[in-house]
Amino acid sequence: MELKKILVGIDGIKAKGDLDIDITNLESDSRKITKGGLFVAIKGFESNGNDYIKAAIKNGAIAVMAEPDIDKELLKLIIKYVTVIVVPDTRLGLAIGACNFYDNPSRKLKLIGITGTKGKTTTSFMTKKILEKQGMKVGLIGTIATYIGDKKLEDSDRTTPESNKLQSLFAQMVEEKCDAVVMEVSSQSLKLNRVAGCDFDIAVFTNFSEDHISPKEHPDMKDYFESKLKLLKMSKVSFVNADDLMVAKVPKMLPDAKISTYGIDNFCSLLAKDITITNSYVDFKVKVETKNERVKVCIPGRFSVYNALAAISIAKELHCTTENVKAALEEVRVPGRSELVDNKRELTIMIDYAHSPESLENILSAVKSYTRGRLISVFGCGGDRDSGKRPLMGEISGRIADYTFITSDNPRTEEPEKIARQIEQGMKKTNGKYEVVVDRTEAIEKAIKMANKRDIIVLAGKGHEPYQEINGKKFPFDERIIVNDIIEKLDEKKK
Repeated sequence: MELKKILVGIDGIKAKGDLDIDITNLESDSRKITKGGLFVAIKGFESNGNDYIKAAIKNGAIAVMAEPDIDKELLKLIIKYVTVIVVPDTRLGLAIGACNFYDNPSRKLKLIGITGTKGKTTTSFMTKKILEKQGMKVGLIGTIATYIGDKKLEDSDRTTPESNKLQSLFAQMVEEKCDAVVMEVSSQSLKLNRVAGCDFDIAVFTNFSEDHISPKEHPDMKDYFESKLKLLKMSKVSFVNADDLMVAKVPKMLPDAKISTYGIDNFCSLLAKDITITNSYVDFKVKVETKNERVKVCIPGRFSVYNALAAISIAKELHCTTENVKAALEEVRVPGRSELVDNKRELTIMIDYAHSPESLENILSAVKSYTRGRLISVFGCGGDRDSGKRPLMGEISGRIADYTFITSDNPRTEEPEKIARQIEQGMKKTNGKYEVVVDRTEAIEKAIKMANKRDIIVLAGKGHEPYQEINGKKFPFDERIIVNDIIEKLDEKKK
């Protein structure tokens, strides 16, 4: 595509060189640039794309996009060899350029964006399942993986991909005749313009609570909330949770937007009534088409009702039938979300991605309500992330669980012992019984040794992740495998 066509819609451009050249690839990673490429120099948290301009040119870049603070000597050097485009914001430039480069694929699909602190993944899987029951071919982009129908394209390393990767996925989904795409939209992706230029038909704001406050994420809750709010400003129709204190304010904050509500406790457009919660499912009454229907979801917990209501709101907007909604919600399963691990000892061991104070409280409270024996909690907190939530999560587990193992999650570049001590500060405010076992495998083994068939073990924080990240390296760590390996080893010792 001609460079000048890629630049359509990008404001504040200053260019030096030929804009009629043909661009064959568009990247912000110099290592991925090939002959005929446009390299976009982005300032990351740890590196500056300007430092990789020469490498990109060596790899075949014939054009470079940079910001006004590019080093003047570097600029003088590279304009001899490539076309240079200077823009106010290269992240936004990459996003708009990628939309143009891939011929605006989001306009050719029903694009559904789901944001919120919790529930994005489960709601997206529920929505995908309902739309597929309705006969649609559906793509999904989110925290766990990217799918086209039942085909997994790849596992995810972030909730929402970089803008050029995202547009390329949309283009592939158009090519493979998808009718709709359901995607999780993170606050970071909204703040960093990864979804700029996307044409959202429907948006959902599930809930809002403290998370992602750190030097590499959001400076404060105001920035976090306003970042999420951007999605609703981009969408034709939106649905929000009327029972969430902050989210319920959104319709008044955006009076010109088309926004409907769903909930359990407050006045709303879509209300769940007569709720039953067991240890294996929830069911409730809700008006899907013309009358109230009883809907069953085989993911236990009150939060499952909210996620289902969000998915039903989307389904109603897309005219899905009651039969398809009910069948899909009863069948849907989500990896790492209230996921029970089959094991030889027939212990109840649940894996859940809960990694924020509110999500941990939700899963532990839900499980506690139907546990016949003890609730055993095993959790840690990720390194290089919001440290303020660590004592809060310790206090929550100490208050709700009968016994807690404070352990490691993804320590990244932090000392796991230090993270555990911070969690312990909150634990000490309660009368909860606990011990610190930094090695996560050892902590899981101790929990299994302690448990009987009446107890429930909740392994919180890792969820679907098949790895543990330590000092920038990801080591294999799939808790489904680890649980069964531990039980196998313990049973062998008994023989």
